[in-house]
Amino acid sequence: MIEILKAGLETSVQDFPGRWGYWEQGFPPSGPFDMWSFRLANLLVGNSEDCAALECQFSGPNILFHADTTIALTGASFNAHLDDEPLTQWKSIPVKSGQKLTTGFARKGARGYLAFAGGIDAPKILGSRSTFHLAGIGGINGHALKDNMMISTLEAKQAPMGEVMEEFRPSFPSDNIWEIEVVFGPNDSWISEAGHTTFLNSDWTLQTRSNRTGYRLTGPEISFSEKAKNKGPEHGEHPSNILDHGYPVGSINLCGQTPIILVSDAPSAGGFINPWTVPSGAFWKLAQSKPNDIYRFSKISLEEAQDLRKKIDLICTKKSIS
Repeated sequence: MIEILKAGLETSVQDFPGRWGYWEQGFPPSGPFDMWSFRLANLLVGNSEDCAALECQFSGPNILFHADTTIALTGASFNAHLDDEPLTQWKSIPVKSGQKLTTGFARKGARGYLAFAGGIDAPKILGSRSTFHLAGIGGINGHALKDNMMISTLEAKQAPMGEVMEEFRPSFPSDNIWEIEVVFGPNDSWISEAGHTTFLNSDWTLQTRSNRTGYRLTGPEISFSEKAKNKGPEHGEHPSNILDHGYPVGSINLCGQTPIILVSDAPSAGGFINPWTVPSGAFWKLAQSKPNDIYRFSKISLEEAQDLRKKIDLICTKKSIS
């Protein structure tokens, strides 16, 4: 058993790859926002990558252990301590019953991942243990952890002790400027050539009104193509309006002049255009950025986007552990 003394900010149970196959019924994939860090945390404690672990957002939890186990903390730097000793992140850490883990605010990055040997014991809802806050399903009672809550883990294998080598960890920028890859589409023809140039050559600021549903951006105005301005009435009045259609995961939803990146808990459909899409291989950058950070977008091909994901999939194997 693990006692959550202090839950932190929206600390939630997630599993990889999340709740796929139910978007048509209103349930997004959810799952870990930064799958790179999440999968490595599970690897460090001897779990399969689909075991449930904790996603800690901006402020992590304080935990009292009631049994011996092995843990690993990856992702953002949380100034974590085990009892009074600093805890090394990206490393397998043996824990004894009675020890206490404390974490602070994220100093570098935004989301940390705390894995326990065996994985968190939570019921599968629609094939996943991931928490979807808006619908109140998954995780523990459908919501983020609460103070003084008890959680348990499943039976663990013998956890191998190791550390993720530096070259296989995500690298966070020191200047809070993130280079984010995008693939054009599905509605890129609704933006003028000048509009695409503006999008790719401007600094975009991440708004505080951003969460696991959508990341709102502030930046210059985007110009639309003639197709967007001269369209049938069924598409709505504003050039950013379109007949309701499905939204890809990671699509950049243009709501008037506000780009919103639709992320892990986003809606599946709506009536705004999506001129660009952030590939899954770049999601970790979104997850680790903070409000007021700057995004600079670069266009890549579909094949390059697939290579980004393949690179992460390859890293998230035992070859990254020393």
